[in-house]
Formats: sequence, structure tokens, C-alpha cells
Amino acid sequence: MPVYSMTGYASGQQSLAAAAPGHDARAPAQGRLGLEIRSVNSRFLDLSLRLSEDLRQHEPALRELLQARLKRGKVELRAGLESAQAEAVREPTARLLQRLAAMQDTVRGWLPDARALSVADVLRLGAGEEAPHADPGPALLQLARQAADDLVAAREREGARLATMLLGHLEQLRALAEQAAPLVPQLVEQQRARFLERWNEAMGLADGAATPEAAQDRALTEATAFAIRIDVAEELTRLAAHLDEIERLIRKGGEIGKRLDFLIQELHREANTLGSKSAALELTRISVDMKVLVEQMREQVQNIE
Repeated sequence: MPVYSMTGYASGQQSLAAAAPGHDARAPAQGRLGLEIRSVNSRFLDLSLRLSEDLRQHEPALRELLQARLKRGKVELRAGLESAQAEAVREPTARLLQRLAAMQDTVRGWLPDARALSVADVLRLGAGEEAPHADPGPALLQLARQAADDLVAAREREGARLATMLLGHLEQLRALAEQAAPLVPQLVEQQRARFLERWNEAMGLADGAATPEAAQDRALTEATAFAIRIDVAEELTRLAAHLDEIERLIRKGGEIGKRLDFLIQELHREANTLGSKSAALELTRISVDMKVLVEQMREQVQNIE
């Protein structure tokens, strides 16, 4: 299965007349539907629908459609219906204006308090009675399905890009772990030699107050304690296991965002422990580089469905 991002955008427009069942395709369009869907990351599926008044009755069907296609993300859908008559204003003829004036005089003769005709009234009456619109429901749902398909495709493309970036970060983390693994035995051996040297110097100053065997045993004990304190083999083992699991999830795909987020937290914990146990500048540098990579992965994972 592919990896899906929660970020995407899709839009579309459709003639209402062309979408109406049984409508004559040669007839002028009665209106145009416009729809757009945009989504960003969110912990859950958060739907927000902004519909014009004449489309609001179709909100339940639109919600059901989106819930069937999307699992996570803050999703906003906007849709509106623009009348074709709004794009063209007919200029009233002189004959029409004479008729409207005569009708107004007749009406006000009987109803003196009647409001005079406004310019908008004249234009509306001159355009004639607006032809009834076809039901926008089928066209709206058809347009919404197409836009939802386009949105899912956009989220899939962005998810593929994120997956490639994450896999690249995994390889860099593995390379850093390989650099850190041989440093610990070297540090332990250096510390052991340093303890023995110090104890030998102390024995020379003590004039035989302690036996060489006891001094050597004390030095070895100190070196062993130091080795236990700086041993990061367990952290590196857990880190490698987390990296393998993250790669397995990415290659599997699907709804993996929340599990990846948990594993990223575990990676950050291991990188922190590695830094706290550091007894060498090189190991500290490796820990810092790991935490930078993990933080970059955290930002990317936040956007995966």
C-alpha cells in the first residue's frame, strides 16, 4: 500500500445543465458548480464544509463521501453554485421601460404607498422569469467524487516523497550507529590503561603502603565501572530495532502515521541516552547528528496519514 500525506489540494468546476439527467446539451448552461478541497495534518479526521445556501442540504452526503475516502487530516471543502444569468445583464428596451412605467403608475394608483421600482427591479423584470435550475445534487456529488479522487492522488504523491526522505534519513542514522559502535571498546581500553598508569604512580608515591596486586585490582574495578557507565551497546541495539521497524512500516504503507510518531519518540530517547553516556567528543557529535536527523523525521512523520 502507498504512504499517504495529509496535505493536498483539489478543485473542479462543472456545468449544472450538462450534468442534469435528461437535459438538452445544446441548451444554455443554467449555472456552474465550483468546488475545492484542501487538507492539512491533524491527529484525527476533522471535516469542515462551507457550502452556499442552495447546496447546504447536500452536506450529509458530502461528509459521508469524504469519510469513506480519508482517514486523518483537517479537511475543508468549499462549494458554491453560480447562476449563468449573473454573468450577463440584459439591457432593457425602450418599449419594456414604457410598459414597466405604465404598470408602476397603475399599481401606485391603487396602492399609493407602494415602493417605486429600483434599477435592480427593472433589470430583474427585464430578464424575465428565471428558468428553474436542475437539481444540483447529482452534479455536486459527481464533482465531489472527482475532487476527492484528485485529493487522494495528491496526498499519495506527497506521501511517496515523504517516504523517500524518511528512508534516506534511516540510512544516515544506521551509518552514524556504525560509527558509534567501535568507539566504546576503544574508550574502555584507553580508560583502563589510564587507571593503571595512575595507580602505578600512586603506588610509587605510597612507598609500598599497598600491594601491587591490590592496586591493580582497584584499577581494574574502576575501569570496569567506567565501562558499564559508558556502555551504549543496548541503546544501539534498540535503535537498530526501531530503524528496522520504521522501514518495515514505510514499505508496508497504509495508515502508519501514529505508529511512526511513537517510534520517532523512541528514537529520540535512544539518541539522548547515547549523548548522556558519551565520554568522547566524537560520540557526542554522533549523538547530536542523530538528534538532528530524528527531529527532521518527526516533522515529516507529523504529516503522514
